[in-house]
Amino acid sequence: MRVLFVHPSPLIFSEIYLRLEPLGLETVAGAAEAAGHEVRLLDLQVFRPADYRRALGTWRPDAIGFSLNYLANVPEVVAMAAEARTQLPDCRIVVGGHSASFTAADLLRHAGGAIDCVVRGEGEGVIARVLDAFAGGAALETIPGVVTAAGSGPAPLLEPDLDARPPARHLTRRRRKYFIGELDPCASVEFTRGCPWDCAFCSAWTFYGRSYRKRSPEACAAELARIAEPNVFLVDDVAFVRPEDGMAIADAMERRGVRKQFYLETRADVLLRHPEVFARWAKLGLRYMFLGIEAIDEEGLRLHRKRVHLGDNTRALEVARHLGIVVAINLIADPDWDERRFQVVREWALEVPEIVNLTVNTPYPGTETWHTESRRFTTRDYRLFDVQHAVLPTRLPLRRFYEEFTRTIDVLNRKHLGWRALWDVFGVTARLLARGQTNFLRMLWKFGGVYDVDRLLADHARPVTCELSLPGGTHVRPPAEALYVHRASAVAGA
Repeated sequence: MRVLFVHPSPLIFSEIYLRLEPLGLETVAGAAEAAGHEVRLLDLQVFRPADYRRALGTWRPDAIGFSLNYLANVPEVVAMAAEARTQLPDCRIVVGGHSASFTAADLLRHAGGAIDCVVRGEGEGVIARVLDAFAGGAALETIPGVVTAAGSGPAPLLEPDLDARPPARHLTRRRRKYFIGELDPCASVEFTRGCPWDCAFCSAWTFYGRSYRKRSPEACAAELARIAEPNVFLVDDVAFVRPEDGMAIADAMERRGVRKQFYLETRADVLLRHPEVFARWAKLGLRYMFLGIEAIDEEGLRLHRKRVHLGDNTRALEVARHLGIVVAINLIADPDWDERRFQVVREWALEVPEIVNLTVNTPYPGTETWHTESRRFTTRDYRLFDVQHAVLPTRLPLRRFYEEFTRTIDVLNRKHLGWRALWDVFGVTARLLARGQTNFLRMLWKFGGVYDVDRLLADHARPVTCELSLPGGTHVRPPAEALYVHRASAVAGA
């Protein structure tokens, strides 16, 4: 069977800060290829919609698998599925990914028959069975995690061995287009899956049912050794939760002589408990660390249920500075902020040497805030659920809110990515240009065109093709188990 796997177009933040390889889709595509199918992968982050239409017309796939990790891509995926159904009536279509797992019934309804099924949960273990079902095998409704208009299969199953299905990186073309900041080009790798914390705004822990699984150190080091890119982004939700795992992978890397530059994400309390692990990795090439601090006051931390105190965040930043690791911080802008609050954030951001990024508080399906805040939505347009738009009522008039938001982004831009920053990183820029890498340089000049008040407001005025369904119930915090896609005990083969 000819199978085309498609990743949708980039969102706003992917136009500037980063463009990451579609690691999950590569893993699912690799499983399909291992099952004997002829597989192609098209990433619309680096290709154009015309390339998708060309693939439909010339290659004529028997099946298409869409990756849907971001809620804002729902209308695009639905439209592409409908286009494929019109052009290739016999082509079978499956959608999977993080956001698809929380919106399966809505996707089928929006598509009006264009999507055959949605896979909830991890897809690499069931994709071969889905494709067999497309070819006339067992009914789709018998496969774990599969949802169709006619019914649903058993509960999704967790992969029992994360080492068994490596990503098919050879299927990804234009790999030099993937980057994060000055790590250009940059590959991605996964050491663990899951998060044991339960932040109210996050759906990573609800997707995995608070399970936490790891790969073997040797498999991690072997994969790093195979990666051609000099830079690697570690996609784990929280890096090195268990210090012994980070040390074991470092040992395996040293035995193989692996040397890369790394960017990872972790928590302030993890860094404080195990600074020796991050010190070890700094010697191995850890350059950047993303810390989701989220708030600069105790009240904000409490509302997001970060389970850390303001002093912990401050100490963590000091540790990272001591280790020579550049820290990128995310703060969540609440729609209730006024001019004074934005000003306080700008002043704080200018006082610290770290890179500071700002996103807008956005309740997502699969989060607790989705249930407690969704009754207040001012829009249900999927495309605005990208943490760059306000979907809840703003205290300021919407234009004023975006003026303050973009002004704050602009201040942070000038702090790190303006002319002075270009001078400071002239050597880096020259080296990248000498290798033909232009992603980082292009990023420096895009902010004004992307973070533009009129553009953000115009996004609200677009005709809405499909809308989010609101959760039922009384808009109170549900039991955690009610949010889970996976159950920690539901392991394939267990």
